[in-house]
Order: sequence, then structure tokens, then C-alpha cells
Amino acid sequence: MNLVIQSPAPLSADHHKTLVALARGTHATVIDATAIRIADADVAQRPDLDVYCGTHRLDYAFVESGRRLRDFGLVAMDMDSTLITIECIDEIADFCGLKAEVAAITEASMRGEIKDFNESLTRRVALLKGLDASALERVYEERLQLSPGAERMLAGAKEAGLKTLLVSGGFNFFTEKLKARLGLDFTRANTLEIVDGKLTGKVLGEIVNADVKAHTLRETCAQLNIEPSRAIAMGDGSNDLKMMAEAGLSVAFRAKPVVREAASVAFNYVGLDGLLRLFEA
Repeated sequence: MNLVIQSPAPLSADHHKTLVALARGTHATVIDATAIRIADADVAQRPDLDVYCGTHRLDYAFVESGRRLRDFGLVAMDMDSTLITIECIDEIADFCGLKAEVAAITEASMRGEIKDFNESLTRRVALLKGLDASALERVYEERLQLSPGAERMLAGAKEAGLKTLLVSGGFNFFTEKLKARLGLDFTRANTLEIVDGKLTGKVLGEIVNADVKAHTLRETCAQLNIEPSRAIAMGDGSNDLKMMAEAGLSVAFRAKPVVREAASVAFNYVGLDGLLRLFEA
């Protein structure tokens, strides 16, 4: 196996030598100033790597030798706290003075403490009843930011021939704007009911929960005529776990512990463009 080590800052030569020895690899190849690839690494060294990389704020990933990004056909992403830095529903709630209350439910749901996502979302959306729908535009314009490395990751994926899917337990008001802005191929998210310019506190249609996310990934792969094993899934919360389990490679991005433990790869420090450094040219 190859071992890819990444840092948000330049990676010193001292780290190179220590990590080769720690991984019991044969040699290190420099990918760029912030990343190296160690050949013939021993996966049994994972516990020691956990300690060293955690101490030095490094991300590591074991990747099969010869794996290339163009071997995949789809990259599927969660939106809130993955492709973007915020939880949109929490920011919407701020406009009616309920951010703390809604954010607490969001956090518990993402950690997996609230098992029923549908109930979690329904409870949070109900608190938004009566809010002027213009708050959605204000959240998008004033608060929504892309996660570090997002645009570079998407550009690299598209260059390698992958299609892109944004599938979110959030709202299609934001996914559709991001689809147009970033040139995404597919999106799926929840629809907030709006009547007379006000949120009604209800979601229209089927709620995009963990099962729907997983189904959407499979459905999109079928549409592209590829197996789910050729999909990459990226997420941060428990609602992403079933989708990530369907994919050939799963990436936990700044994720909750339950998601980091289940994922193929975890990016705790580097940006989304860390995906591009995992693979050989």
C-alpha cells in the first residue's frame, strides 16, 4: 500500500524521514510542498501514525498502489459542513433568534445521537415557521462560504472525467445555486415550503435522509452506467454514513468521530483538494 501524508503547511524533510521509518515503508516521493507518498507502507502501523499525525496536525491515508483518480466516475458530496463551511439551517434560524436551539439539534443529529433524521429535520424546520423567505438569500450571500480547496477539488475531478453529485439533507435553495455557480452535474436536497413569501415550517415531499442519500448515489451511478465502487463519497455527519458505505472510497471531511472511524480516508486538517493528492498521476 501507498501511504499519503498531507499537511496544511509545507512538510519538512524531518517529517519525511520519520514518517518513512514509522510506516516501515521503502521510500518517500514528494507530491508537492505539503504532501508525500510513502511506498510499501505497513497498515499495521496505523496506531503509531494516528499518534504522530495527530500531534503534528497531519492527515494520512493508505491508498492502493497504482490507484488513479480517473479510475472513478463520480464524486458525491454532502453540502453543509462539507462542500460549504456552514450549516444552512442554523444560519437561517439565526434570523428568527433561534440559532442556538436549532444548532443543538443539528449537532446531536450529526453525531448520531438523534437516530431519526426525519424527526430531527422536521423539528428544526418547524421552528422556522413565519420567517420571511428572503432570509435564505441573505444566508447565501452573507454567510455561505465554500470549504477550503473545494473549487480546486472539483476542477481536478472534472479534469479526470468524473461527474459531480451534491446530495444534501439541507435545502435545494442552496444546492441549486451551488450547482449553477460550480457547474455541478447532479443535485438532490429538501424543499422548504414557502407561502406568501414566508416559510411555513414544513418540508415538501420526501426528506433526504441517510437512506435517500445512499439511494441517490446508487441511482446516479446507474444513470452513468458505473458501479458504486467507482464512486467517491464525501461527508461529515452520521446522515452521510450509508452513502459513504456504498462508495468505493469514502472521505470524512472535518467530520464527527463516528464518521471518521467508518471512512476510508479522513481529512481533519487539509482542504477538500486533499482528494487530488491521494492518487498517482
